Amino acid sequence: MRAATASTWLGQPHHDGSARYVSTQRPRLGETVSVLLRVPVDHELTAVHVRTAPDAEQVFVKARLVCTTRTDAWWSASLVCHNPVTTYRFLLSGGPTRYAWLNGTGVHLRDVPDASDFRLVASEVPPPAWAEGSVVYQIFPDRFARSAQADRREVPDWAFPAAWDDPVDTRPGRIGHQLYGGDLDGIAERLDHLERLGVDVIYLTPFFPAGSNHRYDASSFSEVDPLLGGDAALRRLTSAAHERGMKVMGDFTTNHTGDRHEWFVTATGPGGRRAVERDFYIWEGDDYVAWLGVRSLPKLNHLNAELRRRIFQDRAGVVGKWLGPSGGLDGWRVDVANMTGRWRSTDVNHDVAREMRDAMGRWAPEALLVGEHTHDYTVDLPGDGWHGVMNYAGFCRPMWTWLRGETEDPNFLGAPVPIPLLDARAVVDTMRDFTSRVSWQSLVHSFNLVGSHDATRVRTLVGEDSRRVDAAAGLLLTLPSMPMLTYGDEIGMEGRFGEDGRRPMPWDDSCWDTRLHDVYRGLIAARKSSPALQHGGLRWVHASGDAIVFLREELTETALVHVSRAAHGPVCVDARHLPGVESGSAAYGPVPDIEAGTVTLRADGPGVRVWRWRPTDEGPRPTVRRRTG
Repeated sequence: MRAATASTWLGQPHHDGSARYVSTQRPRLGETVSVLLRVPVDHELTAVHVRTAPDAEQVFVKARLVCTTRTDAWWSASLVCHNPVTTYRFLLSGGPTRYAWLNGTGVHLRDVPDASDFRLVASEVPPPAWAEGSVVYQIFPDRFARSAQADRREVPDWAFPAAWDDPVDTRPGRIGHQLYGGDLDGIAERLDHLERLGVDVIYLTPFFPAGSNHRYDASSFSEVDPLLGGDAALRRLTSAAHERGMKVMGDFTTNHTGDRHEWFVTATGPGGRRAVERDFYIWEGDDYVAWLGVRSLPKLNHLNAELRRRIFQDRAGVVGKWLGPSGGLDGWRVDVANMTGRWRSTDVNHDVAREMRDAMGRWAPEALLVGEHTHDYTVDLPGDGWHGVMNYAGFCRPMWTWLRGETEDPNFLGAPVPIPLLDARAVVDTMRDFTSRVSWQSLVHSFNLVGSHDATRVRTLVGEDSRRVDAAAGLLLTLPSMPMLTYGDEIGMEGRFGEDGRRPMPWDDSCWDTRLHDVYRGLIAARKSSPALQHGGLRWVHASGDAIVFLREELTETALVHVSRAAHGPVCVDARHLPGVESGSAAYGPVPDIEAGTVTLRADGPGVRVWRWRPTDEGPRPTVRRRTG
């Protein structure tokens, strides 16, 4: 096979929002922040300016050349966080291009819109420090583990009971109503499995009482479903998780309730037209609006002040009651976050996101807020509402287009046609396009995911060759984000679509794909042992056909990640841009060939490797210049 020379990305000027290039990840309004730009020395720039837009008017700040190493010239500028969101880009002059812009998608020799400018987000309640770099494990409570107490609970009228080894029934009328009896004490009894895997955060899908096994049709927000063990079981689980250093997040639907919810029952019962709860919901004439027309899910009206008080403003309301010392949770994932507060001419979506964040800042300032969004989230993630999103559009979907099985026809969350099979360059371009339009802060507090309880399982997605899951897990656990696994991914659980993938977790390990389990454990261990993989910036190196290569860079460590979806010939990277690479060690996977000033990467099939080292040409730290005298 012919050798491929790594993309010119590595020889281009670079900046990202990580701590390697920005002096603080948690700026306050009015604070001065230092930003660094790395430029290869052969570019010979004569000037660098940073363009910002305080109060929407452009301003140029001249950068200073602060350091020149054997490989790079480093420029620094100081920016004031005048607005809650400060956008900025670099204007480069001199050198081979004479005029160029650098924004989140790279270098441009022409003027480009502001959508992909870098962003600083100033907040009095920044995202919690514990979240960045954490590994998240999603659990569907009915299907993960069943305690002995479950045998003594009465089956509700909506449920069809099932034995743990029964197949999932996906027939109409049975979807959502098959009850396996998993509960919160069952999860607590299986924390050893999560601890050995390396999980930091348990994300529970809803635990409120409801009329279905998925519980997104809550009948109350004031208690934990007795089928799951009630309030005491949640406290037992959160306490046990906290003792092991794990966090626990809940799942709350701000968009709708179930039609059995106490508010809706009051609103539609005798005297309901005069009840305050009537206006908690959206009505058109005498009929209520339901989420996507699903009659069991009436849509909430966030124009109503009393509704917002009960959900957000009251310490004993839905958001505050279950967080921190009072409830034990460490954060919320918001279901259908993108549709909340939107109906016809009404759009208070961003107001709701900000109000929920403000409430959490009051009641539990160390809690995390993540919104569900299945398509383009960029306009809904300015940085002052949700801390992050479930990154379907900027990670999951492009990953699918690279690793889907060639004989499979996966549909992505209800899309009318199967997703295409693309090469690596198109995949990376898609990822860059989405992630460049949000702040670094939002990116690293978002859940990257290869699937979820709503989507095709990754093991089914990739087709026959399970090694393609290695590649998916490699991208998941090495790119900037909070990587999220869905229960059972680590043992090769399958499923053609959401409900089919909500299978009971098999606890007989003879049913497991133990090779995949070792892959997940190994990659999570590599992530936890590497400052660069947990907190480093991101510099793309190569993307073509079957190979993706990138760097994660922290001041004390650089990690080179090489992911392949199939066998490919050598990819050659100029070691001049990787000072210290010769002294590195393997964090995961095979050792690259390093000789004669070249790093050569080959693959004999799908897989991932991580090579890390301490850079010998470190460059400066991003520090704010203090005035003297």
